[in-house]
Amino acid sequence: MMKLKKSLMLIAATVLVFTLAACSSNSGSNGNTEATPNTNTNNSTSNGSDNNGNEKIELSFWTLGNVNYEDLAKQYMSEHPNIVIKIQNTGDQTAHHNNLTTALSANSGAPDIFQLEIGFMERFINAQDKFHNLNDLGADKVKGNFLDWKWAQASSVDGSFQIGLPTDIAPTVAYYRTDLAEAAGLPTDPVEFAAAIDSWDKFATVAKQFTDQTGKPFVDSRDLIYNALRDQSDGQIYFDKETGKFIGDTNPQVKKAYDYTIKGIQEGWVANFALWAPDWAQATNDGGFAVLPGPAWMLGNIKSNGPDSAGQWRIAQLPEGAGNWGGSFITLPKEGKHPEEAYAFIEWMTNQDQQLQSFAVSGLMPSTPALFDQPEFKDFTDEFLGGQASAAQFAAAADRVAPVYYGPLHDQADAFIKEAIQNVQEKNADPEAEWNAAIEKIKRLEQRS
Repeated sequence: MMKLKKSLMLIAATVLVFTLAACSSNSGSNGNTEATPNTNTNNSTSNGSDNNGNEKIELSFWTLGNVNYEDLAKQYMSEHPNIVIKIQNTGDQTAHHNNLTTALSANSGAPDIFQLEIGFMERFINAQDKFHNLNDLGADKVKGNFLDWKWAQASSVDGSFQIGLPTDIAPTVAYYRTDLAEAAGLPTDPVEFAAAIDSWDKFATVAKQFTDQTGKPFVDSRDLIYNALRDQSDGQIYFDKETGKFIGDTNPQVKKAYDYTIKGIQEGWVANFALWAPDWAQATNDGGFAVLPGPAWMLGNIKSNGPDSAGQWRIAQLPEGAGNWGGSFITLPKEGKHPEEAYAFIEWMTNQDQQLQSFAVSGLMPSTPALFDQPEFKDFTDEFLGGQASAAQFAAAADRVAPVYYGPLHDQADAFIKEAIQNVQEKNADPEAEWNAAIEKIKRLEQRS
């Protein structure tokens, strides 16, 4: 643990990029990396014996994005000389998951171990004939090591089937500019700032006052403020977890999120920037808005987009709870010939010590809450945030997350709602007409599907 503490201190002044930024944008492929020189990334094989006469087991592992799993694999192999882990890494999350879909459909070519991003969970969670139930391999015994809501994201409705072990998480917080807050007479201390916006009603009041006084929008974009409220839904958003039926038109939190975003647009405190657009990135650097509601990995985007704003940003808690946007799980497709050995590795790589390494090296926010109170984690500070203990803020947000069900059509339904909001902001369209049109589009999508 002292080594890990030293590692954390050494990187305290470096950029923490919360890695599944692939959730946020279309990134290109990172190519292939390997824990060993052999380039075979197909199913596990037995290949001779180690020096002690033990059967040599080869496991293929498909990873996603900027993770330290290759280093963890090397560490594991040094302690288990009969295990060979071959890694194929991809930076494009869509291609990564499509490759697995193709392999599973062909019943050939799937890896032993697969990193599954939460945004693609609904594509695979019900394909129980294609994945090992990790509960049968001992996962039920380690369930208590992880955040309840994170574990539930990879569980069947009745909890009997577990498709993956949790890795990183991405709780949402309020990133805010202290220089802009101070200029508007708002508190700059994170606790005091959070107290000033600790309900959505208070948030809207502060936002309007800020914009009236400064002429600048308070919130960065329509998408992120909508997401912040949407993800505080009670257990499900657009689709019912039990029946799969569309319920977005009757979910009061969805309509609340829509109406609230429209209110911010009409009052001028929600900026007219499209998320990820160049002018949004420039405004992040130049102080074009005061608050950016986003997940833990968004800090990496703020740093890369806003180098001139270093030291001006802080993290506060969002009003009335937190959502989660991103994070992944480690799964075992059934094609693998050595599920026991594969499971032993993934249980090891997702335990508390290895998750702390992943945080120190790659900025992956852990899903093991026992870490949150450890000095090596909670005392981690970030100079970009003025020396704030950022890990503690993300941990506090993680404790406020409640699990929500998305459903396989979540992204399409969400896109229709956001198109309606965009039309209101950019075309001055009627909000109620746009809402009704979006609901009809979602219902037709459901019927076709």
